[in-house]
Amino acid sequence: MPDSNDTPKSFSSKQDDASLGEVIEYVKSYAKQETIDPLKGAGRWLGFGVAAAFALGLGLMLVLLGALRVAQTELDSLRGGSWTWVPYAITLVVTLILLAFTIMRIKKSTLNNEPK
Repeated sequence: MPDSNDTPKSFSSKQDDASLGEVIEYVKSYAKQETIDPLKGAGRWLGFGVAAAFALGLGLMLVLLGALRVAQTELDSLRGGSWTWVPYAITLVVTLILLAFTIMRIKKSTLNNEPK
């Protein structure tokens, strides 16, 4: 004769299995939420940052090359002799000023903040 206690035990173990499966599913979704999703966001952020840096670098290089050509063209008195280096020095100074301005705009406090 079967015991009446067998039925609740088998039913109880099925409930435990279901709750264990739910726990495993919750752990998987939590691990995905805390690891994979932030990495995807960081990859997107890094990709856009690299593309923007490349575009800005290329644009700045072309602007500085244009400034060099303007300095070479407009400073006719420096064409001959030992003063031919002056347009290059002017371009270098402008480049260093723009670089210093860019570095000053980077705030260390904003580099470590998480997006909201």
